[in-house]
Amino acid sequence: QVQLVESGGGLVQPGGSLSLSCAASGRIFRINAMGWYRQAPGKERELVAMFTGDSTNYADSVKGRFTISRDNAKNTVYLQMNSLKPEDTAVYYCNARVKTRPWSPEPYDFWGQGTQVTVSS
Repeated sequence: QVQLVESGGGLVQPGGSLSLSCAASGRIFRINAMGWYRQAPGKERELVAMFTGDSTNYADSVKGRFTISRDNAKNTVYLQMNSLKPEDTAVYYCNARVKTRPWSPEPYDFWGQGTQVTVSS
C-alpha cells in the first residue's frame, strides 16, 4: 500500500503564491514518476507538472509561473505556484507511478486525496 498525503492548499488573491507538498509513504520499491494534476468543477482533470525520471513536464498554462521540485530522500514532491490566476482554482491532486515490488512488470498509479486551491479577490 502506498499513501500520498498533500498539504498547502488554501485561499489566495490573484497574483499571490502558494506552495503544495506531497509525501509518499508505504511499500515503495521505485517511484517512476511523481507530480500534480488538477480538476476544476465541470472540467476534466489535467496534468499540471510532473517529474518523469529526472525530466520535468509542465502544462502550457502554468509554464513560467509554477515550479515543481522534489526531495527524493523523503519521497516528497513540491509545487511552488506564483502569479496565481482565478483560472488556477481547482482541486490539486498528487499522483505517483510506483513500483511496489521488484518483480512487478508495470508501475501502479496512486493518487492523493486532493487539496483545494482557490484564487479569488
